[in-house]
Amino acid sequence: MPEEKNLVRSLTVDIAAPAELVWSVLVDLERYPQWNPFTVKVESSLRMGEPVNLYLPNPASPGELVHVIEQLVAFDPHRLLSWEMFASADNPDAARRDQVIEATGPESCRYYTTDQFLGPTADQVMELHGPWVKQGFDAVALAVKARAESLFGASH
Repeated sequence: MPEEKNLVRSLTVDIAAPAELVWSVLVDLERYPQWNPFTVKVESSLRMGEPVNLYLPNPASPGELVHVIEQLVAFDPHRLLSWEMFASADNPDAARRDQVIEATGPESCRYYTTDQFLGPTADQVMELHGPWVKQGFDAVALAVKARAESLFGASH
């Protein structure tokens, strides 16, 4: 797969749990603070086109959170959860985040997440924030794997 310009992609993790369970972890927004080290809080109805309020640790000010408002743009159960920040007059930054689940068997799947920086500031955003986002996304991939496998193991 060729590398796309201004695309951050997490490592891909193989998860010993069904895709349906991984999906349930991703859409259980209330429990994000229990397992997600990068997006520590999310508020959303998870209805297409509606806001997704994301709260991320501020790398410049430890202990503070950055609040980002995006819109839900894909909701394909057990496969794809995506939100996007659109450029506006106040903020030229734009990006789309995709969280991808690929079933590999009845009790296994693969997960990765990407962020495609878009718009006129994409190059600068990638340069300034790409490494931080990559580090955060890798941590999320490992955390969703741990969370899903723990829940799956507890159910058997």
